[in-house]
Amino acid sequence: MKKYLSESAVEEAAIEWLKEIKPYHYKHGEDIHRPLNKAVLEDIFTSFLQNKFKHVPAKVLEEVKQEFLFNSGSDIHTRNHEFHKKLSKGFSKEWKDDNGKYYAEHFYAVDFETISNNDFLIVNQFTIDGKNKRRPDLIVFINGLPLVLFEFKDWFNKDADVETAFNQIQHYIQDIPQVFEYNALTVISDGQTTLHGMFSSGMEWFAAWKSVDGINVVQNDFALETLIKGLLVPERLLQYIRFYIFHELDKGQLIKKGAKYHQFFGVQYALEETKKAIKPFGDGRIGVIWHTTRSGKSITMAIYSGILRQMPELKNPTIVVQVDRFDLNKQLYEDFIATKDLVGDVSLADNSDDLRSLLSGEGGGVIFSTIEKFRLQKTEEGKEASHPVLSTRDNIIVIADECHRTQYGLLQGFAANLRTALPNASFIGFTGTPVDTKDADTVAVFGEVIHTYDIKQATEDNAVVPIYYEPRLAKLHLGNAQIEEEAEEIVGAVTDKDRNKILWAAAEDAAGADKRVAEVSKDILHHYIERSKTLEGKAMIVCMSRRNCVKMYDALMKLEGCPEIAVIMTSNIAKDPKGWNPHICTKEKMEAIKARFKDPDDPLKIVIVRDMWLTGFDNPPLHTLYVDKIMSGHNLIQAINRVATVFKDKPSGLIVDYIGIGDKLRDATKKYTGSGGKGDVVIDVDEAFETAKEFIAALQKSLPANFDYSKWLGLSKGNQLKLVSDATNHIVSDEEASKDFMLNELKMSGLASVIKGHPNIQTIALDIIFLQHVGAAVRKIKNPSVNIRKKEGQIKELIHRSIESEEVVDVFTMAGIPKFDISIINDDFLATAKEQKSGYELKLELVRKILNEEIKLRQFKNIVKYKKLREEVEKIIEDYHNHFFDSLIALQKLRGAAKAMQEEDERRKVLGLTDEEEAFYEILVQHKNAISDYALIKEIVKDVTAAIKKSLQIDWYKKPDARAQIMLAVKRVLQRKGVSQELQDILNEIMEQAEARYKEWWGEVA
Repeated sequence: MKKYLSESAVEEAAIEWLKEIKPYHYKHGEDIHRPLNKAVLEDIFTSFLQNKFKHVPAKVLEEVKQEFLFNSGSDIHTRNHEFHKKLSKGFSKEWKDDNGKYYAEHFYAVDFETISNNDFLIVNQFTIDGKNKRRPDLIVFINGLPLVLFEFKDWFNKDADVETAFNQIQHYIQDIPQVFEYNALTVISDGQTTLHGMFSSGMEWFAAWKSVDGINVVQNDFALETLIKGLLVPERLLQYIRFYIFHELDKGQLIKKGAKYHQFFGVQYALEETKKAIKPFGDGRIGVIWHTTRSGKSITMAIYSGILRQMPELKNPTIVVQVDRFDLNKQLYEDFIATKDLVGDVSLADNSDDLRSLLSGEGGGVIFSTIEKFRLQKTEEGKEASHPVLSTRDNIIVIADECHRTQYGLLQGFAANLRTALPNASFIGFTGTPVDTKDADTVAVFGEVIHTYDIKQATEDNAVVPIYYEPRLAKLHLGNAQIEEEAEEIVGAVTDKDRNKILWAAAEDAAGADKRVAEVSKDILHHYIERSKTLEGKAMIVCMSRRNCVKMYDALMKLEGCPEIAVIMTSNIAKDPKGWNPHICTKEKMEAIKARFKDPDDPLKIVIVRDMWLTGFDNPPLHTLYVDKIMSGHNLIQAINRVATVFKDKPSGLIVDYIGIGDKLRDATKKYTGSGGKGDVVIDVDEAFETAKEFIAALQKSLPANFDYSKWLGLSKGNQLKLVSDATNHIVSDEEASKDFMLNELKMSGLASVIKGHPNIQTIALDIIFLQHVGAAVRKIKNPSVNIRKKEGQIKELIHRSIESEEVVDVFTMAGIPKFDISIINDDFLATAKEQKSGYELKLELVRKILNEEIKLRQFKNIVKYKKLREEVEKIIEDYHNHFFDSLIALQKLRGAAKAMQEEDERRKVLGLTDEEEAFYEILVQHKNAISDYALIKEIVKDVTAAIKKSLQIDWYKKPDARAQIMLAVKRVLQRKGVSQELQDILNEIMEQAEARYKEWWGEVA
């Protein structure tokens, strides 16, 4: 019987939604008369050119038409690139009239400014005659050009999904390439799932369009409607075609790329904020684009830059792309070069002089620079007191990549110099991890968050792969019960800053203990080799220090079966031990190692790092990060996202924790998913600015009479020190004055971190900097510091006396559970960030998650048994939350549930049953009224299993006749053995179990 709804229903729904949007109109393919071997509706295209360019002679327009429609190139990818450049940018043409007078015009195939001047035609079942005759389901023609192609599959046929639609597109490319010469966008849909992409992309790069407005993400909707109303609205579609599609050359191969929905809306909203924020209309703080790392931030920045360059309001702007490290600068620069179609030519400032020269010109363009190039230079009179003004233009946009900490030094330093050099520039931050600590608030410096695309949404959209967390603690057993008291005696008198430095040094030393490194290295190698058996890829090890990196390398290289490894670190050959020399790399050698590590087929499999390559390094084949370094906040999120990049069939990235970052990982993940990380400023900045001025005035009163430090920054180092010394000596002579000065300076410095983004900060910056120097000097005299190095040695010695390294263990060994992966964005995992929880509570939540995953994997084998076990697990958790018992008892009960699974093999051995027979055994023993003889039950299940397997055939569960044949065979067995009561219930349960167990059985025995 024919289904009421089929593939054509999805097609008709798409047509209906498109027709609702003006000025779309519709025709059936069979009603359009034209040569079947042509994909362009030339009469419509000719009509557009004639209406748009009425003043141009017909002969010239014919040449223009041919230039648009004829594209050179030996393959479809080259011809599509050629056409797209003409489509998005147009081209200029000159001609002479009969009198010899010259004319010139820039021609476009689409009117991007006036939507109503274009013809938007929807055509379904459009036959094209190529190598074979094919009929794409639906094409959107704009001015007769086939720019959007749809391929649909039946929503109600489980064997016809978007992957089969994608596969059909691949055949179309071979059979009717003429339609793809002009294609801008390809859509595949089975109604339930709708994906858009470039016709030449792999399936993994097709994505859903999940928003109509860019703010609200539509979940579980009819995705086809969201794509049509979110992207194919005429004005938006033309913008997408013009600015959001580009081709890049990678290893000699053209790759076509298009923006995903979060990139499109992020740029759209950024452009709106740019118009409002640029001086003199705004304060120059455009805002922050928060798109999680590995979600295509470089492309978003390039698209934004490309559109800025073409905005008439900005009058040929200069875009300065600013990073804080050379390696990040180079990688992002190469990403921009790859998107040359969008951004045009890009300049790279090699040094400070080069940067000053590039910024002093009047022309626009894109300039790349590290922020340290805004340094003060030496002059004949000495060092510059301040950075010179390079340009007062207000059409300079500074893009800060990752909004790194060097961007926050607005009082003194490179960031302050940048703002002095470009006083009327506007600033926008792009980041995957906004920083909102006391001294570095992304929002305060760059403006409010414009658009957010966090880890959780990116994972749901498959823009990044899920990241899983595996705790494998390399324990440092405390053999000294009094360690905390002894440590407090050593560090009790030092400041918090120095205390942290001491404890970090001790942690680094403990992590690098020879025995511990040996144990961790063995575990890492074993883990990597086992993981590589099912998933080829690369791994990165993160250590506390360069010394520990080298020790880890040496330990791994001693082990049998170790693949090729490299240490990636900076060096100081004047101080580093000579044994580190083999790991010292020139820039050229470092780039060569990077290229090898990114090559999935290269034998270099593992790198060991401390800080390098933890940000801005994109390596798709990287699937595992072994963490043996304490990290937190945005640094931790940046690091773990190294393994999140989509790559072929990579299912996920894995974080293996040897040092105990679980709590920090949960807190950081919670902060950077949805609700956290906004960086709201709760203090009125103008009020704080005025208060800071009051403290400055009070501090100045403590200085000697008529004391002048206005030229302090321009003095030589010696004279700078003398001036601070004069002020300090005057203050410390009075005990009360010293106390007041230190207190007021602390308050002023506290406010400085809040007001650093204030537009008038430079008017008091010198005061703050000088008075902070004096405050530090007064404090040192009044409160002399202890010998920090000596304290470090004492703490290290205490640690060595107090710990005993043990073997590496996984956190769930005690629970007896072999599976311990858990997604870092899972709600159960994030829940632990809401409140401080004990170790038992943490383990309880993780064990519950793992048990349920294990039950899910096993359930097809034995529906009855594992349904009961799942209910038991949920009941334990429910009772725990209802306070029937505490977390320790709940954990013990969960361990009991896990133990039941582990005892399966032993139980089957006692019963003399296979696991498939045991599933049917569980069904029969539930029906005690029907049969109670356990020996007879064993006989029956063996006969039932044999009867089912004998009757199996391909896709048996889809065929009513085949199902009936199996049910009859089972029924005969049961009746022969005397089962009559509850017969139908038993039959139904056995068939349910059979379908779960043997759905793909034919493939196993084929």
